[in-house]
Formats: sequence, structure tokens, C-alpha cells
Amino acid sequence: MGKPGKNGSRVPSKDPDVREARYWIGVVSLSHVKLGRAGGYAQLGHGKAAPLRRMSKGDWLVSYSPKTDMTDGEPLQMFTAIGKIRDDRIYEHAMGPDFVPFRRDLAYLACRPASIQPLLAKLSFIKDPERWGYPFRTGHFEIGKADFLLIAEAMGVRPDA
Repeated sequence: MGKPGKNGSRVPSKDPDVREARYWIGVVSLSHVKLGRAGGYAQLGHGKAAPLRRMSKGDWLVSYSPKTDMTDGEPLQMFTAIGKIRDDRIYEHAMGPDFVPFRRDLAYLACRPASIQPLLAKLSFIKDPERWGYPFRTGHFEIGKADFLLIAEAMGVRPDA
């Protein structure tokens, strides 16, 4: 991948060994973000491999936490973690006899949580501010570099993006 082209599309790089980082949002409760940060991993979509496979080494992942906990949590609506994919390895990790989710290793950066509310009018992936939660329903989606940098700045992070 290379430089942005018309309408935000990507123009392939002339160097086949150069891959431009991509930027992602993962929807994860705050309690699960804390577990991931402590363990240095990301786990998305209730442990599914598919969202993890869409990302590559060097990509960035921002965690958005709609609630403090998956089941009985309080509403939060904040970006709660930011990190860079460490390698291309996706692996299973047994959390119990009947639950073996997939994970990826992430290098988390120190950050502060940032409310999505002040950013809604500025984020290009929010097409309708009245229905701003719609993109988050998928649990994992790609965003543009400008949106990523806006979120990172709100979180007090200056990534090497």
C-alpha cells in the first residue's frame, strides 16, 4: 500500500516490501481492555479469529469501550486503549474448558481514556451524528489515518504513525 489517492483510496507503493500501516477500532468492554493491557494482547469479537486476521504487524488498534463490563457494565462510551500489532502471529489461549479464544500480541501505549462525544462531529466514519453508534455494531472496523490521529491526540498519545 502507498500514499492516499483520490477519495481516500490507496495507491500501491512502488516498493513491494513497503506496507503502510492500517488503523482499526475494536469494540471491547473496559474490563476486557484491562485484561488485554495487562497481558499484552488483543481479543476481539468474543474470541473470534476473523477480526484478528484482518490486521497485520505494524497496524494500530484503538479500543472503544461502550460499557465498563460486557454483561452488567455501566455505560462508558470512551476510547480506552491504543496499541500497535507486534507480529503476524494469531494464537489460541484456553481461558476455560469450553472457551479457547484467539488473540494477537499488542504493544500498548500509555494513554488516557477519551470520550467519543466531543469527537463525533470530527470523525469521518461517523456519517450521521444522530446514529453515531452504527459503525461500532460490527465490533471491529478500519478507520482512516486522520481519524486515528484525532483519537490518539484525544487520548494524549503521539504515535509514530
